Amino acid sequence: MTGRDGSGTDGTTRPTDGRATATADVDRSDPAYRAWLKEAVRKVQADANRSADTHLLLFPLPERWGIDLYLKDESTHPTGSLKHRLARSLFLYGLCNGWIRPGAPVIEASSGSTAVSEAYFAKLIGVPFIAVMPRTTSAEKCRLIEFHGGRCHFVDDSRKLYEESAELAARTGGHYMDQFTYAERATDWRGNNNIAESIYQQLRLERYPVPAWIVATAGTGGTSATIGRYVHYMQYDTRICVPDPENSCFFDGWTRHDAQACSERGSRIEGIGRPRMEPSFVPGAIDRMMKVPDAASVAAVRALERAIGRKAGGSTGTGLWSALKIVAEMVAEGRKGSVVTLLCDPGDRYLDKYYSDTWLAGQGLDIAPYTETLDRFLENGVWPD
Repeated sequence: MTGRDGSGTDGTTRPTDGRATATADVDRSDPAYRAWLKEAVRKVQADANRSADTHLLLFPLPERWGIDLYLKDESTHPTGSLKHRLARSLFLYGLCNGWIRPGAPVIEASSGSTAVSEAYFAKLIGVPFIAVMPRTTSAEKCRLIEFHGGRCHFVDDSRKLYEESAELAARTGGHYMDQFTYAERATDWRGNNNIAESIYQQLRLERYPVPAWIVATAGTGGTSATIGRYVHYMQYDTRICVPDPENSCFFDGWTRHDAQACSERGSRIEGIGRPRMEPSFVPGAIDRMMKVPDAASVAAVRALERAIGRKAGGSTGTGLWSALKIVAEMVAEGRKGSVVTLLCDPGDRYLDKYYSDTWLAGQGLDIAPYTETLDRFLENGVWPD
């Protein structure tokens, strides 16, 4: 429908005399930006290229059991945690989508380790970084964020992390990275040196190269989604277990098929557990979940130090407790094989928490019964009920 002057009712110009109209053409090419983008992507990819793979450590178990328990030691990344892989993927995703721009800050909602890694990559490509975190985040993680050039922005209610991050990005003209939405899609789960592919490559010369179980705790859910998808894609028989700490909704949401599940309190185990069902948590990619008491997580991480001389963060303890429980089931059933879990980050970030008896007392956590359970199991192979 056109007006008398040939213009459409929608404001566009249409020919009335048989002649072709000009083609609308808007070219937003920006050579300076593209040059910056190419250099930023090169720097992030170069970081991966010069980084060696992380180790697969053996947890000592009695030889007669015929079971091997491994810990994928992600603490050896340049920023000291599993989140280094995620941050690299998120930065490449944001850069290649055109979301991260020169001079504009990157904003992230994080309980610590992701923010440390993202601060590193932001500094690498020369953009500001702001971490929106609970006020209870460990002092050492805050120090590391600032060491890498980032800034800490605290909130008193962890449920406000998402809203405050989005508002801060809007106010500053920055990009809200939103790990809890994009973690599962930023990583190439079919391979390309993701954590799952790395695990299987490192196991190929072991006596049980295809593990019976891989145990991966969930913060965003991106790691468990990557591992689960890779296992299905490669047609392995491995099953995936996701342990959840106290004050987290993942276990309840998964068991009840409830996408609206929530938790009113924040997790005491930094880096894992969430107050809502995150978009990156993929329930169908996993086979099993456990709800692990926080005191059990602390007991397990201290048992790890006694066994291999390494301190690790609380999330490692959550995964190790569940992995040992699975090993106990295999021993009871006479099954042989291997189990893999993750050493997520180093314990020196938590000396004032999980390695402090004063902190445990203040939290009302008694680890003695759980320590006794682990000691008895490792001695006689029986898991006390």
